[in-house]
Parts: sequence; structure tokens; C-alpha cells
Amino acid sequence: MKSIYVGNLPFSATEDQTRDLFARYGEVSSVKFIMDRETGRFRGFGFVEMEDSAADEAIRSLNGADFGGRTLKVNEAKPREERRPRW
Repeated sequence: MKSIYVGNLPFSATEDQTRDLFARYGEVSSVKFIMDRETGRFRGFGFVEMEDSAADEAIRSLNGADFGGRTLKVNEAKPREERRPRW
């Protein structure tokens, strides 16, 4: 299973629309949009999980593609770095 970063999503996009877009390349395990902690608004990026070969094809095909009038940035997600607590 591979986690894919999807950036520059239109703010009007839904998780279902994003799932449908990626499902063209294989089975989508999950879609998670990132929301702002303070406002609860969608931040314009998220993550999609797919099988490795399907994920690789989706990354090649969708990086730079137009979706809802915006150019997607699609690549393999990097592991999340630990954050220092704000003191």
C-alpha cells in the first residue's frame, strides 16, 4: 500500500470526487482531506492510499493534470516529520 500526496485541490472538491479520479487507475483504499484545526476548513490537499502499482500509475498520470480548474501536484507521500511542541 502506498500513500499519495495530492496538492492544489480545488476547495470545492470532495473526497468522493477525488476517490473517483484516482479509481481510474486502481482500487482506492482511502482518501483523507486535511482540514485546518482552527477554522475547520479544507486546506486544499489530502492523501490517497492505493496498491503500489496503481499508485505509481496514478502519480505519473495525474501529476500536473487539471482537476476543477487547478493543476494537481501528485507524488508519493513522505513520512510525517515529528513536530516539536509549541511552548
